[in-house]
Amino acid sequence: FHKDGFLVLEQFFSAEECDSMRRQIQRIVEEMEVPPHCRTAFSTREEEQLREQGSSDYFLTSGDKIRFFFEKGVLDEKGNFLIPKERSVSKIGHALHAYDPVFKQITHSPKVQQPGIGGEVTPHQDATFLHTEPLGRVLGFWIALEDATQENGCLWFIPGSHTNGISRRMVRAASGASTCVEFVGSEPAYDDKQFLPLPINKGGLILIHGEVVHKSELNSSESSRHAFTFHVMEAKGTTWSKENWLQPTPELPFPSLYT
Repeated sequence: FHKDGFLVLEQFFSAEECDSMRRQIQRIVEEMEVPPHCRTAFSTREEEQLREQGSSDYFLTSGDKIRFFFEKGVLDEKGNFLIPKERSVSKIGHALHAYDPVFKQITHSPKVQQPGIGGEVTPHQDATFLHTEPLGRVLGFWIALEDATQENGCLWFIPGSHTNGISRRMVRAASGASTCVEFVGSEPAYDDKQFLPLPINKGGLILIHGEVVHKSELNSSESSRHAFTFHVMEAKGTTWSKENWLQPTPELPFPSLYT
């Protein structure tokens, strides 16, 4: 982990735990109600991020709520679904860990609390969006609820890229700006040959350093690739940037992992 910026732990969660999360998501999506004017596509491309999430209060205020974000091309001009809604969801966030009992139990599992475990997604670093002082205090947990392969969109990493700092940040825009968020700095061009694929079996966990460069390719298969992800931050001696898009609220302060 310290050398590469990521670590694969196979069979970290059982097949039963993965299936319980998938069943719960199916129930949540069945009951999903999102007004058409709030339906936005989730993207990691900068121009699309600013146009979709960056101009959407629905996204910016989702830190303490369970909200739905959709794949590109699944909505018509009026926000109506072009395909079955259960196949349209790209991401559900950002408070499943707090309000849903199944995901809360997984997030606070004794496995996660162990000492020592401190669509296409374009190349990025999590610290671009979740910035702390000092850097290096955010750790991502990526749990495969199904087998993740090169065909259905497994993660790819540039080993060792977590040692080079960050060159771009997404921050809350000043009052009166045309978008709710803006980017400071720019993402460098990465050589595709540097990326290493990390296929992983159902139940496996990938630990992700906040500054390691990673991506996923387009799912070109007939199989879905569901995953549950969350981040933890070392609270002691760490300052969460007030410029981050995601902010704790009086209704939902950042919960301690150990409660």
